[in-house]
Amino acid sequence: MNGEREHRESTGFSRRSFLGKVGVGAVALGAPGALAAPGRAAPHHSGAAHRHAGITQHFGRIFDRMRPFADPGKKGLEAALVDIGSPGGILDARDALDRGPVDLITDLSLSAHNPNNPTHTAGTTFFGQFMDHDMTFDTGSPLGKPADPERSPNGRTPSFDLDSVYGAGPVGSPQLYDPTDRAKLKVESGGLFEDVPRMADGTAIIGDPRNDEHVVISGLQAAFLKFHNNAVDRLRAGGTTSEAEAYSEARRLTTWHYQWMILHDFLPLFVGQSMVNSIVRRGRRFYRPRKGEAFIPVEFQGAAYRFGHSMVRPSYRANLAGDGGKAFFGMIFDPKATGPDPDDLRGGFRAPRRFIDWQTFFDFGDGQVKPNKRIDTTVSTPLFDLPLGAIANHAPPTVLAVRTLLRHITWELPSGQSIARRFGVSALAPADLDELHHYGLGLERSTPLWYYVLKEAELVEDGLRLGPVGGRLVGEVVVGLLESDPASYLSYDRDWRPTLPARAKGDFDMVDFLTFAGVDPKSRGR
Repeated sequence: MNGEREHRESTGFSRRSFLGKVGVGAVALGAPGALAAPGRAAPHHSGAAHRHAGITQHFGRIFDRMRPFADPGKKGLEAALVDIGSPGGILDARDALDRGPVDLITDLSLSAHNPNNPTHTAGTTFFGQFMDHDMTFDTGSPLGKPADPERSPNGRTPSFDLDSVYGAGPVGSPQLYDPTDRAKLKVESGGLFEDVPRMADGTAIIGDPRNDEHVVISGLQAAFLKFHNNAVDRLRAGGTTSEAEAYSEARRLTTWHYQWMILHDFLPLFVGQSMVNSIVRRGRRFYRPRKGEAFIPVEFQGAAYRFGHSMVRPSYRANLAGDGGKAFFGMIFDPKATGPDPDDLRGGFRAPRRFIDWQTFFDFGDGQVKPNKRIDTTVSTPLFDLPLGAIANHAPPTVLAVRTLLRHITWELPSGQSIARRFGVSALAPADLDELHHYGLGLERSTPLWYYVLKEAELVEDGLRLGPVGGRLVGEVVVGLLESDPASYLSYDRDWRPTLPARAKGDFDMVDFLTFAGVDPKSRGR
């Protein structure tokens, strides 16, 4: 760099320059999981995650000296949090599940208490979930029992490096790669269209098991696999011959286009474009790790980033004609659904209809796209009875909101009001949170951060995006993870622009991504 402009090739800039800085066979620093160069043994890595050199593999805090929202041992606290998050409680949207998955999408009168978000498409939820699984995996902290974040391991690298897709690379995670062409990831089908690789019992063979919790996230994982493989083919058509270089450069292209979409497409939907502009142009004020020393803050992991739970619809149309020529509608989860091809959208099964037609989730201009739910204090009813297979440790409680609220005790998180004061923004008044008053614990004045973030979005931004506390927490951490990763496009080459085919030159969004991956309606003849 040093003021010199590298010569850009058709893929965006000099592959030789990039590979010289990070090492052939790796996109992250240190080259773990790299393809072995001729005559050289690849380093052994027993873990599934691709590690950056010197990266922080535990959680941490943004606010070290801020008091928790309540004394963890306070009488009645745990019972109150469980009650707030329980089925039929104040967070439950009470969706009319008896009307079935089709009506819950098509009958707008059923959305009165769980309103749609006209500024988000249904896929926004699941891209956000994919991002979460790429940067954080709490593998052992106890629910409802205080734990030290710095002693709690994070099973993912705290960066948007797609270790959830690539694992430890072709050498460290050979089960993820095509044995006949180790530059490519393994993709299977077994249904009408693509699927992630699976064992005989249906267990997904992927870099993060959570990316098979339901059909939508496994479909997104499969799209990333195909995107990488198509990037390999494109590079080879342009003259790249080395298997190692094809893998490494395709991984860079995939990762940087993904990072571009995070910053330019999805983060503005989550926090608003003005908040993104403020953070990128004026700098981060609170989350400020040094380059190469990023960590996942528990204020983000345990609370603020869980805003996505409120965006989940009770049901979705997975595809338009996969169910015997008819559309396949299903609840996101339904405990009554059983058998080898259940009627809900849970993961872990392979059948012809269990694939995603992305027209429902992203706008291809054909009128088929559906909206998200708003960010507010209503959570779709199916999330109050999760199948154990959708929980990382396969252990109760099975109520998502209860799990999230108990994590506030685990991490001894500060209240939303105290963070608002630290940020210098107006805090919600006790009257805004009056539904918490009857617990007699002062929660309306010192509110669990996740609940506060949802309520703030509802009252300040009409549920369309996060408010000033949630928006800054999410925005600063997401931008900070990009800026502190030496191999991200934002850190390595801030002037880089997407180079793969797109409808708008120099830009790239999710429709472009799905089209390049070959999972778009046109590629499928629809």
